[in-house]
Amino acid sequence: MAALDAEVVRRNLAEVREEVDAAAGGRPVRILAAVKYVPVEDLGALVRAGVTLAGENRAQDLEVKAAAHPELEWHFIGHLQSRRVKAILPLVTLIHSVASDSVLAQLDRHARAGGLSPEVLVEVNVAGEPGKSGVAPGELDAFLERAAATPASVVGLMAMPPLAADPEDSRRWFAALRELAEARGLRELSMGTTQDFAVAAQEGATIVRIGSRLFR
Repeated sequence: MAALDAEVVRRNLAEVREEVDAAAGGRPVRILAAVKYVPVEDLGALVRAGVTLAGENRAQDLEVKAAAHPELEWHFIGHLQSRRVKAILPLVTLIHSVASDSVLAQLDRHARAGGLSPEVLVEVNVAGEPGKSGVAPGELDAFLERAAATPASVVGLMAMPPLAADPEDSRRWFAALRELAEARGLRELSMGTTQDFAVAAQEGATIVRIGSRLFR
């Protein structure tokens, strides 16, 4: 990735904001800058462009980037390994990708030890794709029960629908995730990326995760 230009990012962020607001009909939706491929030395350009919320996929990179830019609000949005829970807990305000009992166990252990009450999202494999991370929709209630026994607070759901060339192909999966959340009184929905964020906003997303659209 070429060095980021703050003015380019500012313009792109404004365009995304306009599209999200139009799709959501005025309902508040947060724009998260997905910075997996943004080197730490370019994060200052995001701050100057007006980005306030960033998400990282890799625990090791999160530690470096959050230390360099504590003025950003940080979320963890990648696949979460249980052995990384302790390291990321103090760095983030929201974990998007809780999906295994081993992660729940580490959340329980380290949140209790640190006196923390972290907010998390449960990742749902809403399309039932083999080999993909996420709790199966039919197992969600049992998983939420187990999560309720920990100090973590499940505030919503997250999903990555199957890859598709047409954003409309994601709509049914976003709608299905929204229905799962609404039926359980969960307020947050993290769904939608560069290719389909407008559809996600129409279907109820409260957080959209935008990468290359902000940076190119």
